[in-house]
Amino acid sequence: MEFQKLITAPFEFLRDYGGPFVLVLSILVFIHEWGHYIVARLCGVKIETFSIGFGKELFGRNDKNGTRWKVCLIPLGGYVQMFGDSDPASSRHADGVQDGNDVRPFTAEEKKVAFYTQPISRRAAIVVAGPAINYIFAIFIMTMLFTFQGQPFTPPIAATVMEKSAAEEAGIRPDDKILSINGDPVERFQDIRMHVDINFDQPMQIALVHSKGAGVWEDTPVTLTVKPRRVIENDRFGFRHETGRLGIGSPTSAFEMQKHTLPTAFVAAVMETARITGDTLKALGQMIIGTRSTDELGGILRIGAYAGDFAQQGIIALITFSALLSINLGLINLLPVPMLDGGHLMLYAMEKLRGRPVSEHVQEYALRVGFVFLLGIMFFATWNDLVQLKIVDHVVKLIF
Repeated sequence: MEFQKLITAPFEFLRDYGGPFVLVLSILVFIHEWGHYIVARLCGVKIETFSIGFGKELFGRNDKNGTRWKVCLIPLGGYVQMFGDSDPASSRHADGVQDGNDVRPFTAEEKKVAFYTQPISRRAAIVVAGPAINYIFAIFIMTMLFTFQGQPFTPPIAATVMEKSAAEEAGIRPDDKILSINGDPVERFQDIRMHVDINFDQPMQIALVHSKGAGVWEDTPVTLTVKPRRVIENDRFGFRHETGRLGIGSPTSAFEMQKHTLPTAFVAAVMETARITGDTLKALGQMIIGTRSTDELGGILRIGAYAGDFAQQGIIALITFSALLSINLGLINLLPVPMLDGGHLMLYAMEKLRGRPVSEHVQEYALRVGFVFLLGIMFFATWNDLVQLKIVDHVVKLIF
């Protein structure tokens, strides 16, 4: 029975969660690569291949400009290969273009449409367009959601305070109204949760007004120093999360979906995008310095699980998840790691400072290092997923 469960579990997982994951990821990858594609075209660069996925081509077509549009077997990414690239990783040939097994010099006409003969400003614009459009897409989605669906809103009031919690020990009382945290204005209870979740074990300055009862508060604000406590939780899939807790509860009866006008929705979407980016970078920094466990680093299994879970909650939840994933896709690609867009931008910055391109040998070495690094991260993240999904435990029990 255990062996049968181990064999069937991955297929059941793919059946329930694989579809939404592939759909969302494919859309986001298409948008990302389309950003590279459209800016390259505007800059006069010839595009040879636009691929969704890697590996064997499943189907495709050539357009009138000679670009091969295709969908490949492994739906875990994509690429735009420009004229002058020797491979999808945007490796270059310093002397010209690949012609069979040889490299020949560019002709005068080819230089006009080759990627690596463009000025640094154009190359940088083409590279940054991918992550940028992921951010634009996320902001657009959230703007539409906040306008037509509304933004979750609960008043920033500590309706309840748990005994012996960080909040009670700091002097927060029931029905106190939170005004700001570390100088940042607080308008919703959701703002409190966002600050606290990422700042566990770190003192925070919370400005509030004490309650006088019956929905009335004192006139003079007070500032308290509160240190959220670290809490380790497991979601329904078994994935581990570290978060901060004050020990206060929201006035759940006051929850509503607050609709915005289009301009205010856009501002709220930009602010939400900036917050998600900042929190993600802070969480990565905490992992690097060791104050946050790397168990939270998840791979495709975790993303797939969440995609399926959001899909089961409805189309609005899945669209919201798509916006969050689009932000993360854009941010990850901006990291200064060779093979990622941020790594290419780093090389262009070095080229600008030096006044000449980084040698082809150095670029090739950097790409290899980047590939090994990314492969290691993917392996580690997938291992985390397998361990926390208990798949590793099942395998060990079967063997031993």
